[in-house]
Amino acid sequence: MKILVTGGAGYIGVELVRALLERGDDVVIVDRLYFGSEPLGEFDGRVRVIQADVRSFDPAWLEGVDGVSHLAGLSNDPTAEYNPAANWEMNALATERLAAACAAAGVPRLVFGSSASVYDGIGPGMYDEHAEVQPRGAYSVSKKYAEDALLRAASERFSPVILRQGTVYGFSRRMRFDLVVNTFVKDALLYRRLFLHGGGWQWRPLVDVRDVAQAHMVALTAPREAVHAQIFNVMQENYQIRQLAMLVAGSLALTGRQVELVDAPLPPLVRDYRTSNQKMTQTLGFTPQITVLESIDDMLRRLPLERYADFAHPRHYNIAWMSLLEATHASQGEFVSIY
Repeated sequence: MKILVTGGAGYIGVELVRALLERGDDVVIVDRLYFGSEPLGEFDGRVRVIQADVRSFDPAWLEGVDGVSHLAGLSNDPTAEYNPAANWEMNALATERLAAACAAAGVPRLVFGSSASVYDGIGPGMYDEHAEVQPRGAYSVSKKYAEDALLRAASERFSPVILRQGTVYGFSRRMRFDLVVNTFVKDALLYRRLFLHGGGWQWRPLVDVRDVAQAHMVALTAPREAVHAQIFNVMQENYQIRQLAMLVAGSLALTGRQVELVDAPLPPLVRDYRTSNQKMTQTLGFTPQITVLESIDDMLRRLPLERYADFAHPRHYNIAWMSLLEATHASQGEFVSIY
């Protein structure tokens, strides 16, 4: 199959590209390369890379494409709140236009990387895909708009599939340390201290980045009748933030490094919800398998001691990287939007 991956140089995208290539697919990447092209280095000569903004999508990029995995856009709540206008343009409007382009070009399948954050706002509880969501943050509102736009575009010739991805964790060649498990691993290694806001009793659905990539691959190739205009939660398990901290601290204790857990005040906005992955398991026969504990162990092996100083580099943190680029442009007298 020929698969176009938007955001293919991103945290999830680069792992999906690897998995697609291992399966033998022909891969085209559309990405601004906002964080650089280094994560794609291992794919030299094996993929076509189009350095472009998804907001200016060219229908010509869809020539011969059998499916699209759409991951481009600003990622997570803090990043969206940092620039709500850009978030809306990328996550909502660009997705709507991409759906129209795919439908017009006869691309039969588009898999959209949505977010379980759309469940935030309902209140604590366990939710499946039938829940009446009431998103409240800029990020989740834009994702819900994109979901609705995709479902409106569905037709006999065009099948959108929506994956509501839980909070992602795990090692990626485009590493991020601004995601809860990854942040805990980084803080434990650097500072030997983890802060539990409000005691860390909040629930969150989580999933390893490699399992997210597998979910996209399954959704790209599943029979049309199984996925057409369907929404699937993608998560390995629901965890309390406190559990995650304890798993990280326990893993480091096995290596002789003690980590202190410290209570801290609650932030202004608290997210607390759980989701069910039963639909994906029963309909597609796929259940994410990589646990937080296994992923922590993998990260500890892949983040060697000599690289610890690199953990603080802004490129590993979306907002820090945006701020750095803005400051760089301003210092050079350039008034070009980085968005």
